[in-house]
Amino acid sequence: MKKSFVRNILLFAVAASLVLSGCGKKEEEQNKNNNQSEKQTDFYIMGGMSSLSSGYDGNVVLNELAREAGISIEWDTMSDSLAEQVNIRIAGGQLPDAFMGIGFNNYDISTYGEDGVFIDLTPYINESVMPNLTRILAENPDIKSAITMSDGKIYGLPAAEQMGTAGIGTDVDYSIYTIPQFSMINKAWLDDLGLPVPTTLDELHTALKAFKDNDMSAKFYGNAPGSTIPMSTGFDQWCWGQNIFYAGFGFTNWPNDVCNDLILKDDGKCEFVCATDNYRDAVTYFHDWYKEGLMDIEMFSQGTSQLISKCSSGRVGVATWWYIEEVMGDYSKDYVFLPVLAGPDGTYNVTVRDGGAVNSGNLNITSVCENPKALLSFFDKWYDGEVVMQLQYGPIGTYFTEKDDKGMWLSITDEESRAKFGKSAGELKSVNEVYGPKLILSKYYNEVFYMEDRAIVRLEDLYYKWMKPYVKSTVTYPIDCVFTKEELDEIDRYKQIFEGTVSEQEGLWLKDGGPGDEEWNNYLNMLDKNCGMNELLKIYQQAYDRYKQAQ
Repeated sequence: MKKSFVRNILLFAVAASLVLSGCGKKEEEQNKNNNQSEKQTDFYIMGGMSSLSSGYDGNVVLNELAREAGISIEWDTMSDSLAEQVNIRIAGGQLPDAFMGIGFNNYDISTYGEDGVFIDLTPYINESVMPNLTRILAENPDIKSAITMSDGKIYGLPAAEQMGTAGIGTDVDYSIYTIPQFSMINKAWLDDLGLPVPTTLDELHTALKAFKDNDMSAKFYGNAPGSTIPMSTGFDQWCWGQNIFYAGFGFTNWPNDVCNDLILKDDGKCEFVCATDNYRDAVTYFHDWYKEGLMDIEMFSQGTSQLISKCSSGRVGVATWWYIEEVMGDYSKDYVFLPVLAGPDGTYNVTVRDGGAVNSGNLNITSVCENPKALLSFFDKWYDGEVVMQLQYGPIGTYFTEKDDKGMWLSITDEESRAKFGKSAGELKSVNEVYGPKLILSKYYNEVFYMEDRAIVRLEDLYYKWMKPYVKSTVTYPIDCVFTKEELDEIDRYKQIFEGTVSEQEGLWLKDGGPGDEEWNNYLNMLDKNCGMNELLKIYQQAYDRYKQAQ
């Protein structure tokens, strides 16, 4: 799954390159924009894509949309190393015409908009250039508000997937992204060893040790001796990190769209979970697992392709992901989802995230684009319900094959997908999905196409199996809070070093052992004195308080 955002390395590179290359000079960029040419028809777009995608050059939906718009696009897309590659382009002063599927946050968008890297799209959002989006914004003023920065300008097109639990009949509508990852375990290995599905971290530890000691990948699947990886994840990743296992210590620290590790408590006060005692307990506890070889030694550096390769070859006992089928491939039938696991003292709590909000960081046009009008006319077609359906799932005839008597598109079943394409329905979607400014309105599930079966299952699992039993608070920090210019400057000053320091220290503690009292106190002092933790808390608290007062 896509992680909605390229973080610290990229943002530092952008800021640095603006100084070095001079492309952050507002006056220079404004003059350049005033001299835009409508002759440009060839565009270069850089961005992200699914790890299962083969790229966008041969995408029939995109090619047809481009043909209708009278333009051609060179796509430079990737699933791994996106931050580094964008960094290289920006540092070399070679901006694309647009960034797509990057997932910039609001304060990043505002900063680069004011610096002249991103152009203001407001003059083009009208009936002439973007009739589809203009109509949607008129009908949904909340969407327009969410993408309008504090200077009154719009620097990115809206994206959101309004898929929530209301679709399965709940009173409150929780986004399908509220809890981004589930954990899974090889039940066939457990059965072979005579072990139950774990319900606690200690029981999981026992299972992982048995997987390793019995080399289950070799024993059960005939893989090479010593090939078993008891547990493989990423490190603090959105849907594939070790984060879910921290629930046994009272929290889960999903990467946050505002600032990593930031949470909002029930009393409306902001807090960084990385500065709490239960966080300290968690990294101390899991160091023992890492030391025993139960956690993948490559968890800190591997990308999604590496993880999927290991899982789909039958080497991994436990992993985290959105769906089992997307990572385990032919071995999927042997896996089941784990419940949220209780910690050593019986504690558990899953922290929810505000993952369903509208964002404008998935399509941002840069100052080098000479003909924004033509490019935005192309992207306006994305805001048609039937078009966005195909961008999300694949062209008609692939995922959606026929309509019912209500005129609603019917999706392919998992069995049909495997028979026709040799892939699960989830894999088929990932292969065909296009990242970018897709706005899938909730009404589309009643007017254009049905919510996919696996999404309904996911929502049922999310709400009834995970949220109801394990979530103790549904309060989240709203990602559409608006920050002042002064606050943005302070965030830019501290956010990178704060997040980088926390991430680096967490990795070291998992590898080398959790902190003693003196080291922990030094860490807290460093976050405060050197990394601006309390300044960041103050800013986020002020922005949230204003947000609440405006409601």
